Amino acid sequence: MDAPADYRYLLANERTFLAYVRTALALQVAGLGVLQFLTSSHDAVRYTLGIALVLVGSFVGVTGYRRFHDNEHAIRTGGDMHTARGPALITVAVAALPLLAAVVLTFT
Repeated sequence: MDAPADYRYLLANERTFLAYVRTALALQVAGLGVLQFLTSSHDAVRYTLGIALVLVGSFVGVTGYRRFHDNEHAIRTGGDMHTARGPALITVAVAALPLLAAVVLTFT
């Protein structure tokens, strides 16, 4: 008989997933805020930035769920954890989008 999964690891995995969800919601709400309230700029800048933030937030949510699911399976079966590829893309997007938006908004 296999030993049951250690609940500490399962709960840590769940907390990590909830952190992904919080981050996803924050990015999506920021994008919706840009779409609704950034009216002093060109519409193209507003739509591009707002939709980009919502899309990055959606990507973070999907990435978080996939990572949670894969880790849950690995913990329960005693397998190896997969290498996370999503955080690198998320980091680039979160660092580049505000910087690009600041430059565009400064010069428009």
